Amino acid sequence: MSIPRTKAAESALEPERWLDALTVRLPEAERDLVARAHAYASRAYGEGGRMMAHARGVAGVLGALRMDGESLAAALLLGVDLEKRQQREALEKAVGSDVLPLLDGVARMAPIQALRECAQTAARSSDKAAQLEALRKMLLAMVQDVRVVLVRLADQVQLLRELAAGGSEQERQDAAGDALELLAPLANRLGVWQLKWELEDLAFRCLEPDTYKSIARKLDEKRIDREAYIGEVTEVLREALAQAGIRADVMGRPKHIYSIFRKMQRKNVGFEDLSDVRAVRVLVEDTRDCYAVLGLAHQLWTPIPGEFDDYIAKPKANDYRSLHTAVVGPESRVLEVQIRTREMHRHAELGVAAHWRYKESARPDPRYDRKLSWLRSILDWREDLADAADLAESFRGELLEDSVYLLTPQGRVIDLPQGATPVDFAYRVHTDLGHRCRGARVNGQMVPLNFTLSNGQVVEIVAAKEGGPSRDWLNPALGFLRGNRARTKVRQWFNSQALDDVVAQGRAALEKELHRLGASGLGFEELASRLGHARPEDLFAAYLRGDISSRQMQIAVRGEEQPAPPAPSPPATSSESRSAGAPGVLIVGVDKLLTALGRCCKPAPPDPIVGFVTRGKGVTVHRRSCSNLKRLPGERLIAAGWSEDTREARFPVDVEIEAGGQQEVMQAVLDMLSREKVKVLGSRWQLHDLNLRIGYTLEVTGLDQLTRLLAQIRGVPGVLGARRR
Repeated sequence: MSIPRTKAAESALEPERWLDALTVRLPEAERDLVARAHAYASRAYGEGGRMMAHARGVAGVLGALRMDGESLAAALLLGVDLEKRQQREALEKAVGSDVLPLLDGVARMAPIQALRECAQTAARSSDKAAQLEALRKMLLAMVQDVRVVLVRLADQVQLLRELAAGGSEQERQDAAGDALELLAPLANRLGVWQLKWELEDLAFRCLEPDTYKSIARKLDEKRIDREAYIGEVTEVLREALAQAGIRADVMGRPKHIYSIFRKMQRKNVGFEDLSDVRAVRVLVEDTRDCYAVLGLAHQLWTPIPGEFDDYIAKPKANDYRSLHTAVVGPESRVLEVQIRTREMHRHAELGVAAHWRYKESARPDPRYDRKLSWLRSILDWREDLADAADLAESFRGELLEDSVYLLTPQGRVIDLPQGATPVDFAYRVHTDLGHRCRGARVNGQMVPLNFTLSNGQVVEIVAAKEGGPSRDWLNPALGFLRGNRARTKVRQWFNSQALDDVVAQGRAALEKELHRLGASGLGFEELASRLGHARPEDLFAAYLRGDISSRQMQIAVRGEEQPAPPAPSPPATSSESRSAGAPGVLIVGVDKLLTALGRCCKPAPPDPIVGFVTRGKGVTVHRRSCSNLKRLPGERLIAAGWSEDTREARFPVDVEIEAGGQQEVMQAVLDMLSREKVKVLGSRWQLHDLNLRIGYTLEVTGLDQLTRLLAQIRGVPGVLGARRR
């Protein structure tokens, strides 16, 4: 289906008759809306002028797409200035309020198109392609109604028609660049192929008129021969289809000049060597007939290997369906055959616009139809871009309405999640810029750093020469960060700073210890190797955490052997029996039984305890509150208690401390424990949401001492809490 050129139609029809032909299929209310818009445009532009001719041309393009009355009215009013309040109010009074959002949407697309030239300055072709893709996404994201895009596409088609006939070189270059790099790909992804084809042909004619005319001339020179050949082929095919009982329409298929040029470039062949300059199209009733016609064509003529595409079994991303094959036809000439159902053909010709067609039997719900068509278009768009390089990092199946598209002062497009802030923007541009971000201007106006950004805004970051992020940025209640990427970058910065502090403090403490041991000349690399650490930094951190005991340090420095542990003294017994192994534990009714304190819960007096008889290892003593007891067989649990005299005994207990992100807190806690002469058996720490979680295993005489220690730990500056695990 070709799009009628409205200028030619106007030469034969008066404006009133042209208007009647344009709106003949519309309901009465919409015909009246278009008529009012036409009358308003005639007064605003002047009858017979260039602007009026352009408006009618755009409306004619949309009429061929069978668009609704609001779209046709918007096409007629594109040249009206809506900046002035009085003009806007007058237009709303004349045509109603439903047309204005379409006009505003088209107006918002214009500045985005102007950024296409910025993409041309990219150093690498991949960067240029990524920026053009981002601009196309931004164009769609900027509109809430897909009809806005169709009106803009029709406007560009009419502009190129006019420039192809006349206009300055610069105007042709700019309009053709917009068409090929931004708008024709949009038309393709929305499924409006007839707009895509005409945009490409007209743009090609403006950019390379000599090549365009050469191909057009070759097509024209061979037209009589080609038409005679196609006539012969279609007659043979019709007869074969009739004999097979297949109802079908057979016709010659028009070939677009730009697609011929691209195929000549892609295959590096001349015009004479192309396989699809001679082409026929067959339209049938159902899919089964498509494959029947394919088999018939391959019986009549020899198929060319590698030139068959089944877009019915595997449709294109935009739901284009058809069978394509190339055969050696009569006189040994290459012939392309396209086969599709009539419904497939209507979809291919009208694409997404078919969703706005008015059914004669019932008036559809426009809002519902627009929503369905918009979602389908977005899904087609995403599938088409699934392998694009600029989506490799962030592609997670998001719809475009979940993204916001912003601009740097240099015109680069930045995509972020909806609700993004200037801090998110800064980190998206560059990590270091995010760290140094101190303020932001949006469209030239200063805004707070938790300001919510909107589509199309120009964002300029005010940055310090050096410095880092604020901890407040990680507080969700303050709203500084929306994206996980920026949040991760901030956390990484604070984690690296905390690690640097640990390494510095550990180095200082280790140097002091080596000086005390008289081994200041020992290299850190050698010492790290002796203690089983790959790098000195790991050694410093481990020493500060208390993972390296004084005895281990002495052995590493002086080469002393680790003495064998002393043999345990014989256990004492009583009438209830003091058990061997665990200090102060009494197992009721059992004599001289080997016992051990459970490592999972580390009981200490006066914890209520219970024994568990193991297989071959005596009795393990647990706190009655130990969660592991629930998983142990009840028949193997026995009564246990503490003896009266546990003053000399020491018991390991686990404590957990939560502190701010300052590493000095760890050293302060260790100093306090040293003053209290409490032995630290082990330690571990980790960063959690920028707070330190420190775990110590302490040796205590019982819960009374542990309670006093926990109270003292909570009093250390920077400690947020301390508890027994």
